Amino acid sequence: MALDLNELMTDLKTAISEIVGRDLTTVRGFQERQLKAIAQQAALVSAGILTGDITPETREFFLDGLEDMVLNFLKTLRGILEITIEKAWNAAIRVIWDAIERATGITLL
Repeated sequence: MALDLNELMTDLKTAISEIVGRDLTTVRGFQERQLKAIAQQAALVSAGILTGDITPETREFFLDGLEDMVLNFLKTLRGILEITIEKAWNAAIRVIWDAIERATGITLL
């Protein structure tokens, strides 16, 4: 039996879309929470600078803290996306192996 290219492409799109769609929902929620926290922290630092509670001597400390928050957020986001790519890759390979197995009658894994 010959491999059906159209069916394989449809199956690949479906498998990858399911993974990416589910993970993007998670990413969106994480992103919203983190960006809100970063914005709130920026507002607190700004207010502290205006009121003098954050002095010129301590300003760098608080600004560094904001930089760290953003960096940690982006590193975590990168990690989540790397995992999503790995899961999508695994799903795509499984679909391809299954199609080859069906077409050839040979068990690959």
